[in-house]
Amino acid sequence: MSIIEKAIEKLEKQAQSLAPAPAVPGNAPAAPAVASAAGVAGQVERSVKARGPQSIDVPLAKLNSLGAVTPDRPRSRIAEEYRMIKRPLIANIEGAGAAVVPNANLIMVTSALSGEGKTFTAINLAMSISMEEDRTVLLVDGDMAKANAGALLGVPEDARGLIDVLEHDDVGIEDVLLHTSIPNLRVIPAGLLHERATELLASESMRRLVHELSSRYADRVIIFDSPPLLLTSEASVLASLMGQIVFVVAAEQTPPHAVTEAVEHIPDDKVVGMVLNKTRRNPLDKFGYGYGYGYGYGYGYGEGQQGDGKRARRGKVHAD
Repeated sequence: MSIIEKAIEKLEKQAQSLAPAPAVPGNAPAAPAVASAAGVAGQVERSVKARGPQSIDVPLAKLNSLGAVTPDRPRSRIAEEYRMIKRPLIANIEGAGAAVVPNANLIMVTSALSGEGKTFTAINLAMSISMEEDRTVLLVDGDMAKANAGALLGVPEDARGLIDVLEHDDVGIEDVLLHTSIPNLRVIPAGLLHERATELLASESMRRLVHELSSRYADRVIIFDSPPLLLTSEASVLASLMGQIVFVVAAEQTPPHAVTEAVEHIPDDKVVGMVLNKTRRNPLDKFGYGYGYGYGYGYGYGEGQQGDGKRARRGKVHAD
């Protein structure tokens, strides 16, 4: 039975229980109760339609053509690379790292500038973690200006999302959260954009929303695709709410001074790992893996156990 049919049935029962006594001769007959039920049912139907789609089919063929991690190619080279990238992140979530990381299930993927591959990295990371047997991933498209993550995953352009939750008190997380054709992957789109979209990322409403996501979905890994750190001030505010930061650097593209400046926008108490994206491999390298993932300062490994406990927990991961 659909939600509309249930609403009609409930209202009809209520109308019958509240039905007036039989009309006394000379009095006007009561209006049929079903008319009221039909009217409310129409409101229910309009409300359901306003919520938009509640599930999407992820275009795996398109993602495969872009070289992304997908469940139907679990042994691809990029899938292996992201297995290495996600391990320290998961270790921190499980409390198995060298230090306790508050809100470790909140992971922000960012970069210094645009075009460095942060959205591609966020999707790959979400895909890879969702392939774990006991993990559910919620990917939040927080890059309001572009909303590329949702577009790549097949989210309709008019779907409500994060911005609608922040702007409207009557819109909740459950109204915009989308299930996907990948069993362990959920998506919150960017939403219907307007001129105040980026400011809302730095609002008190965003702080409350992040807290709700962390506590309400404590069993999930929540990945935020955020704006670049040097292009919006809101990104640094969002970083302050996260537990772990994945910082994407484009090989031979991102200026070193931009990396240095962008990292300064991240609070000192955050765990930060760097992913070197768009690397060119030596064709003579028969092994093919060139990440160089010695976590000298990353995710609580190695030297991260020393120092002042702030900048000491920073590191890098290399991946295409």
